[in-house]
Amino acid sequence: MPNVTTHSFTNCSAQAVALAERVAAQLREAIAARGTAVIAVSGGSTPKDFFARLSREALDWAQVTVTLVDERWVPDTDARSNAKLVETTLLQNAARAARFVPLYTGTPTPDAGLAEAEARIAALPAPFDVVVLGMGEDGHTASFFPGGDRLAEALDPQGTAKVLPMQAPGAGEPRITLTLPVLLDTRALYLLVSGEKKRDLLADVRLGLADAKNYPVRAVVKQDRVPLAVYWCP
Repeated sequence: MPNVTTHSFTNCSAQAVALAERVAAQLREAIAARGTAVIAVSGGSTPKDFFARLSREALDWAQVTVTLVDERWVPDTDARSNAKLVETTLLQNAARAARFVPLYTGTPTPDAGLAEAEARIAALPAPFDVVVLGMGEDGHTASFFPGGDRLAEALDPQGTAKVLPMQAPGAGEPRITLTLPVLLDTRALYLLVSGEKKRDLLADVRLGLADAKNYPVRAVVKQDRVPLAVYWCP
């Protein structure tokens, strides 16, 4: 059985505090050991409290690079931009000193910006120190959406692409995403989720129920490359 641990909290504020303290400790350890640290994070509404808490943690933020696990193909002036979320909630307070590497490049389409986005990720130290994923109620994580036009390629554990464009019925805008091999090339992997529906979905995935085989998050839960810590709140 893959190494999955679940940390459940009675409220989402406690979840945010616990994960922020844990991640901050790992970033400090990385800086002490290697001089730098890299963290890749998700967008959406769930990580807002976590980002706000993490932004106040005392560590050498000037040595930290922050990037995204995926992005909607919109500029950071757009309310749906993951970059905007990170810039306004995480890259504040002490964390203002961190370096940010966005995935959106300003080209008309993700395909047109793919080479530049790939180069940005390839230039980062590997493995990452921390990856924090989220999950939708449709079982997507990063931009691994059910029905995604590049889903099989993005989830290929032997794939060589670091970044891929993604379009899917439930994705809204065209997107760009780090691939599964890149996300799993990390020293610490987290899945930050809230709500009973998502808790139950993850339980179905872990039990291997037939319906759960169509949830892309299964590729993260069932892999045995890196331990996964699930942080859940109601």
